[in-house]
Amino acid sequence: MPQYLALTYTADVDWWAPEQADELAEYRRFGVDHAESVQASAVLHPTGTATVVRVEGARGGKVVTTDGPYAETKEALTGYYLLEAADLDEAVRIAAEIPAAWGGAVEVRPVIIAK
Repeated sequence: MPQYLALTYTADVDWWAPEQADELAEYRRFGVDHAESVQASAVLHPTGTATVVRVEGARGGKVVTTDGPYAETKEALTGYYLLEAADLDEAVRIAAEIPAAWGGAVEVRPVIIAK
């Protein structure tokens, strides 16, 4: 069955903070309701914990790292779901039930499975 990556873009918050408990419960409910389709999922730490990696001059060049987010933005990549769905239409129907779609955005992309 085809796979789709549903990237969640929401406010850049600490999802384990007490004030996020109600919204986090909605994500858990989504996971239970769609357990058959969700093959993997993860919540990302806030973008302030990110490290950006660049290689100057291509492979073998100097590795340069920068702490913190790549860009300032209202919505950040905060997690993902790997979905199995019959087609893009079904993946979109499932993604519309991810809480991130209600106040942020969910980007759905087909996964290329190497043969």
